[in-house]
Amino acid sequence: MKKSLLLIAMVLILPTLMIGCATTGQLEKVQAEQKMIDAKADQAMKDAQAAKAAADAARVKADETSARAENAIKAAAEMEKAAAERERVAAEKERAAAEREKAAAEKATVSDEKAKKAEAAFEKSMKK
Repeated sequence: MKKSLLLIAMVLILPTLMIGCATTGQLEKVQAEQKMIDAKADQAMKDAQAAKAAADAARVKADETSARAENAIKAAAEMEKAAAERERVAAEKERAAAEREKAAAEKATVSDEKAKKAEAAFEKSMKK
């Protein structure tokens, strides 16, 4: 009875042990798959690094473009300020010219009055 139990146990355990062990072909297949997975992981890492480099380059270009836009906005604001200053100076010059014209008109009026008085005095002296 013990021998038959031992034989049955051996018949059940031996195939289990045989099934649990991998063959050389299976090990080579697993190693080949592992190498393929490693190669894919390396390729994915290289692609990720390339994508990161491209993103960094794009960010640098975006930063440069943003800086140029800010500089253009500042330059436009300064140009607008300068134009406003020139407009203010032109308005002051126009106002000064109008005042000079008004003064010249007053002088002309005064000189006309003086001329009329002189002519009246001349005519008065001629009548005598």
